[in-house]
Amino acid sequence: MPTTADTPKCYAEVGGKRILDWTLEAFKRQGITDICFIGGYQIDKVRSDYPRFTFRHNSDWENNNILLSLMHAEDQMSEGFICCYSDILFTPEVVRRARESKADISLVVDTRWLERYQHRTQHPPDDAEKVTVMNGTVTRVHRAIPTEEAYGEYIGVAKFSPEGAGLLREHFHRHRSTRSGRPFREAPVFEKAYLIHLFQQMIEDGVEMTHVDTPGGYMEVDTQEDFELARRHWKG
Repeated sequence: MPTTADTPKCYAEVGGKRILDWTLEAFKRQGITDICFIGGYQIDKVRSDYPRFTFRHNSDWENNNILLSLMHAEDQMSEGFICCYSDILFTPEVVRRARESKADISLVVDTRWLERYQHRTQHPPDDAEKVTVMNGTVTRVHRAIPTEEAYGEYIGVAKFSPEGAGLLREHFHRHRSTRSGRPFREAPVFEKAYLIHLFQQMIEDGVEMTHVDTPGGYMEVDTQEDFELARRHWKG
């Protein structure tokens, strides 16, 4: 707020383009044009402006979170996919690196993440979705990782092969069946879980995830302060 008072956050304009259009351009320049948009708040505006998308409506968006929102597109996952948050800016190079990964599950990690936090007073490093790694494998993804121990920040872009997508769906349903309406990791109830909560649970369940590194080439637009920083500094 106030930028999102009557439009979805992905409509905020940076450098004369909506965040959503920066995303579409990054994907298109790497040959990806089959887009599934999952939305709740103000989704009808997106439907009207981007009729070529496949849409999945998270009608209960006020009562759930990123994980459940993503799984509204479960029927689109079987051939593998790249997913991303809708309030981030990233370059086509980020998409290229993710797409070229041969692993079943790859998380894109900004290795220069701390540089972006020097001016983010409203979103401190403690709130970053940080990762630790070993020998190319993600060992932990958690906000509580101490800054000095973090390898980088998960930027919200992940790539799943068909096999990786199957693992995501399998573990989602396994844990939903036992935790629905009950606490799950740090979430008060499973329905409020973040995507990284399931990622960490999968890691502990023995699922291997690799990291695809990007030294910058990414900005998050989470607060009004972030929005102003992006408008001043994002070059694409």
